[in-house]
Amino acid sequence: MPVLTRLIPTPVVVDIRPGALDDLGCVLADERVSHSGRLAVAVSGGSGARLRERVAPSLPGATWYEVGGGTLDDAVRLAGEMKSGHYDAVVGLGGGKIIDCAKFAAARVGLPLVAVPTNLAHDGLCSPVATLDNDAGRGSYGVPNPIAVVIDLDVIRDAPVRFVRAGIGDAVSNVSAVADWELANRVTGEKIDGLAAAMARQAGEAVLRHPGGIGDNDFLQVLAESLVLSGIAMSVSGDSRPSSGACHEINHAFDLLFPQRAAAHGEQCGLGACFAMYLRGAHEESAYMATVLRRHGLPVLPEEIGFTPQEFVRAVEFAPETRPGRYTILEHLDLKTEQIKDIYADYVKAIGS
Repeated sequence: MPVLTRLIPTPVVVDIRPGALDDLGCVLADERVSHSGRLAVAVSGGSGARLRERVAPSLPGATWYEVGGGTLDDAVRLAGEMKSGHYDAVVGLGGGKIIDCAKFAAARVGLPLVAVPTNLAHDGLCSPVATLDNDAGRGSYGVPNPIAVVIDLDVIRDAPVRFVRAGIGDAVSNVSAVADWELANRVTGEKIDGLAAAMARQAGEAVLRHPGGIGDNDFLQVLAESLVLSGIAMSVSGDSRPSSGACHEINHAFDLLFPQRAAAHGEQCGLGACFAMYLRGAHEESAYMATVLRRHGLPVLPEEIGFTPQEFVRAVEFAPETRPGRYTILEHLDLKTEQIKDIYADYVKAIGS
């Protein structure tokens, strides 16, 4: 009987610990990512640039590129600047926008990408997607997974706490996203990739059930690992399905309807996941999720991120339009305005104000 298997693109290096940044050059050399040390390092004018002085001595052969922002034009410009160099790999050092620019640029010039995030705001740090602003708004572009992910927990601890909170919301929302995937399988016959679903679900549950808090290294370790696993789950499935359901549709609705007032991605996804769990009748799970999100300082009501209940109802009603073809609890229930209002009122009573 033949043994069937599949090859899954994953990083060859995942180094998550305090002080990891100081060993970046040695890690990349030891793991044969870059023997020569010829690296193109993309940094922002903020957190990445401030770390350059610390990291540069361990990367003597690196060329440094400052990236202006998180737009498609920035990414194309970066790729153009790197073309003339002879590099082993591209390093994205900074927040999500810089890493996404570096992902796109590395793919464009055919080089592997090393992700060195300075915060844990979302699961894009290890996903096969680069999200970039363009003339039409914002686009998602398919790219290879990073060949290495290096996360220094000391750097993460020094970042604004709101970034960690956002990452918690994004990780926890996996639980709701996988439930939507299973619903689509039952109702429409959509195929589930069991490995991707298992990875995404366990990543979300690990954060949801962890007793620690934002100030604990053990908790930050679990959060970082969960976000990496979420990204790999997307690579396994070939799309964002393991980590994106009604929770992300509600998030995208906020972004599109209220672009000047939208909160952090992870905050909106956490709120969306909590409400989506309630919609599917998982009231105890929704209440537990709300308790955990509140413990970490995340919103579970729209007023907590500056939106009125009426605006939230509008976002929930609009949400299915943000992902045509994706079947979630929102498409399943096909709720109208008055129905959403009534359910939202019940949700508020159930989770407490």
